[in-house]
Amino acid sequence: MKRMSLTCANIGKMANQMMKKYFFVIVLGCISLSTFANPPLASKQQIGMFINSKTCVVLESGSISYNVYIKDAVQKYWKCTEYEFIDQQEFEKRRYDTKYSFLVLMKGVYDKDPGGVSYNYISLVMGGAANDMTDMPEICSIPLSYSDDTNMDYGYAMPSIIKFMQKHAKNLETKRFMISMNGLKYYNTTSGFKDKVLLLNKDMMAPDANSPEKIKTVYPFYVKLLTTSEIQAELASNPTSTLFNFHVGPTQKSGAGKCFEMIFDVEGNLYYYNYRKITNDNPDGFNLSDFHNI
Repeated sequence: MKRMSLTCANIGKMANQMMKKYFFVIVLGCISLSTFANPPLASKQQIGMFINSKTCVVLESGSISYNVYIKDAVQKYWKCTEYEFIDQQEFEKRRYDTKYSFLVLMKGVYDKDPGGVSYNYISLVMGGAANDMTDMPEICSIPLSYSDDTNMDYGYAMPSIIKFMQKHAKNLETKRFMISMNGLKYYNTTSGFKDKVLLLNKDMMAPDANSPEKIKTVYPFYVKLLTTSEIQAELASNPTSTLFNFHVGPTQKSGAGKCFEMIFDVEGNLYYYNYRKITNDNPDGFNLSDFHNI
């Protein structure tokens, strides 16, 4: 009996040690997740406040091209709130005020990426008490470029991004839970491609999908492989039966980090969103797996 009670005590001790071990692992996991967490999604109340807010479009002091793109797109397509263009100094004064929303370039965010790289996002966020910009309540964020990429070849995508952000804000009013669970992948669809032409940047294709012959092995619909300027020219007429891929990937000097793939139409509907880690076996670019997904 004494021996049995000793054994039970040992078992209890071991169980206690195991519980402590697993608790430590869970806590460590939560810390890791918070390190790489996205900005907090705006609450239902904050989403409701957005439509009555004044949207401040923050211009960059050192990026003339970005300012040209964002000003043109907002002036033409921003319809859901009153807006005003402000500089970064004014942003710092206003960003704690809940009566404002902000369309701002989040530069170098997510710099805890395992690849040691960071990204620029165009973000629609609400004013509030957050001390750090990346903690401001988020309505929508779209990756725009790698932080060390000096190319500004995303101008053709800006009108669709601006239109999409407004549609996304509207969807959050009734579909916040599902969007919070899936992120922008909530919009992924396998329908709508059949009767449309898909414009692809021929310089942003993965090796397994860099020719019409390779693409047709998994994707039977119409595609065009074009340069950035050719895509811009195609989209200039606002074609209703056209989709285009917007790719964000590393510079040629870096093979680390993630690449992002988005497919929009000119009306600002998002058909596909995905991102993945770049490796030697899974190089940068829109690949056959992406075609399988759509």
